[in-house]
Amino acid sequence: MKEDIESEARSYCRFYPAMFVGAKGSYLIAETGDKYLDFLAGCGSLNYGHNDQVMQSALQDYISNDGIALGLDLRTRAKQEFIDTFEQLILRPRSLEYRIQFTGPTGANAVEAAIKLARKVTGRSNIIAFTNAFHGCSLGALALTANSYHRGASASMLHGVHRAMYDGYLGLNCDTAELLRKQLSDPSGGIDRPAAVILEIVQAEGGINVPTLHWVKEIEQIARRHGALLIVDEIQTGCGRTGPFFAFEVFDIRPDIVLMAKSISGFGLPMSLVLIAPNIDIWGPGEHNGTFRGNNHAFVTATAALQKYWSDKRFESEIRRKGRIARAMLSEFGAPLGYLVKGCGLMLGLDIVDKKLAAQVKAEAYKRKLIVELCGPSDEIIKLMPPLTILDEELVSGINVLLSTISTTFCPERANRAVGRSGSGDCQFPIGGYRPVPRQSGNVYPSRSIKPDLY
Repeated sequence: MKEDIESEARSYCRFYPAMFVGAKGSYLIAETGDKYLDFLAGCGSLNYGHNDQVMQSALQDYISNDGIALGLDLRTRAKQEFIDTFEQLILRPRSLEYRIQFTGPTGANAVEAAIKLARKVTGRSNIIAFTNAFHGCSLGALALTANSYHRGASASMLHGVHRAMYDGYLGLNCDTAELLRKQLSDPSGGIDRPAAVILEIVQAEGGINVPTLHWVKEIEQIARRHGALLIVDEIQTGCGRTGPFFAFEVFDIRPDIVLMAKSISGFGLPMSLVLIAPNIDIWGPGEHNGTFRGNNHAFVTATAALQKYWSDKRFESEIRRKGRIARAMLSEFGAPLGYLVKGCGLMLGLDIVDKKLAAQVKAEAYKRKLIVELCGPSDEIIKLMPPLTILDEELVSGINVLLSTISTTFCPERANRAVGRSGSGDCQFPIGGYRPVPRQSGNVYPSRSIKPDLY
């Protein structure tokens, strides 16, 4: 493939160079016919796998009947059916009263709209964001993002943000919420009155960091006390990635604004939305817009996804069950080697500390037809985000490939002890039957006070 006319900004194709021609379920299919088990899932945009049959059929029928494709913000049947379904299946059962704003097609568009609205509502400019946060790469979203690699080229233009410390950033014994509370309450604390606090309930790109219940509740109270809006970024955690539809559900908070994108379309089609508390929906007509905010093809597949997977609690229960299987396998393997398992649901990470080793594992796993990604401040954590619809045998097979890759290639002297098989070192775990190994003391992102059913 001739690549020298594509921008140097290309990324994933450098690490996974196969020419992909198809996809189904949990697999990407290369032109060679090789099938790659996909534990990246469109970076969280394919929670329901590739080419789900129900969504595919709904979209094909819609297109064949000349359904409107681009609707701007016109009233269309496809948009109204999505709104009605989202209210009926997602908002009402959770006693949530939000207005739905359709922004441009990406998560960054939703972030930009949210911080713009927060500044309009409060008349303030300062936004509090957190260490290891990732909210996007457009200028407003990038100002909130902590990663220096992404910030580098635009650093001089990134203003209006105070960087607070996420839970556990200074270790187990330091309550960073209390530090933020003290600074905001101190006239000499150095933080301008905030328009909003923006928070990822689970930090994905920052290292699969899960905060405690206490810390999240404290952040909500701090925002309320100081007249700031609470914005929760569910762009990657939403649509069941951590178990419940919204990650914030188990933390018993009520954000003023919730951001969604990635898997909300269900099919990998561009779509994002901002959920806004009615009392702060003070936009003027067209004050914030985007040409592609009316992707009706995405409305069709999003409606089909909600109806198929979120009409009852069964799908959420399945995500939790699969998450326990994955966590148990990773914990049983990682504990003897000192590798920490992070995350919840099917957003999991294996912290192997050494970024060079992590990069080698990622490359070798690809050779073995498994696609995984890295995350964390130095890309030292192997991130596992398979489709939520993955079959048990596919999930176990993929994790076995990963663990075997680590054992046989990079620590063969420990493979027999850690994996439990002599000879090949292949990690052949059966399905189910495991109890997770407790997190080790010294975990920088501890699980204290987390409700047990979060996992």
